[in-house]
Amino acid sequence: MSILRQIAQLGQPVLREPGRQIADPRDPAVQLIIDDMIATVADANGVGIAAPQIYESLALFIIASRPNPRYPEAPEMVPVAMLNPELVRASNETETGWEGCLSIPGIRALVRRNRRIRVRYLNRAGDLREEEYEGFLARIFQHEYDHINGLVFLDRVDSRDIVTEKEYLRIVS
Repeated sequence: MSILRQIAQLGQPVLREPGRQIADPRDPAVQLIIDDMIATVADANGVGIAAPQIYESLALFIIASRPNPRYPEAPEMVPVAMLNPELVRASNETETGWEGCLSIPGIRALVRRNRRIRVRYLNRAGDLREEEYEGFLARIFQHEYDHINGLVFLDRVDSRDIVTEKEYLRIVS
């Protein structure tokens, strides 16, 4: 049975540590972490969450895009666990878009990301997958990939492009 995990807030050292590679994706402890992350990201109205955000220094994140109060226009998808993910290729084409983070509540910022990417990862069964993402899903992957490398989205922005959540909602409505 999954449990809701506490989400590490900016300033917690775990958010600045690179995640360790996972030796056995089928390990029952890893499977429980994945279940907890899926429940936690849904409860927090996120579209992705990385293991360091729940105090687990692992190379693991969930992409769980769906429309919700924080991202009303997000595409719907079944949550995907990505273990030991790699960014294989990124397009030269970039786009700037608004990002927020469950570990940095109340703040949004404009972040430049690659528009299209090719990624490789192990799924929760341990199968190797290679996929291409573009647009919002590519943005989520890159945001979460930063987390497992000790970065947060604010590391990628110009300070003039940071706003409060309230101002963000005014801008986009």
